[in-house]
Amino acid sequence: MAARGLEGIDETVALTHQWLRDIGHELGDGPDAAYAALRGVLHALRDWLSTDEVAQLGAQLPMLVRGIYYDGWDPGRKVEHRRDPDAFLAHISARERMDAGAAARAARAVGRVLAAHITPGELDDVLGALAAPVRRLLQ
Repeated sequence: MAARGLEGIDETVALTHQWLRDIGHELGDGPDAAYAALRGVLHALRDWLSTDEVAQLGAQLPMLVRGIYYDGWDPGRKVEHRRDPDAFLAHISARERMDAGAAARAARAVGRVLAAHITPGELDDVLGALAAPVRRLLQ
């Protein structure tokens, strides 16, 4: 039984590394930039989505990525309908200390990797919950 649990940990570590490699490939950059992109975009999404959508997306993420996603989250915060793509990019930029261009590249890269790794229905739900100008950043 213990070995099975460790296999799950090994699997989530491997999946997380795969996601980071995929993001790094999309960015044309290394693992540090890929991790910053993943964390920044996931936190921006988490803070832009309703609590229900946050939980539904979280359920699709590998366990370790899910931990990154939920780290520091306040589920009691008030979610406002956010339409401004510049504010979304500024959210990423502020958290990850990257300029707006890097934040936009991060959003596109993470959006592509999410599209490759989560179910199409959940991706449609996440994108559908975002205002069109923000949604376009991830597509």
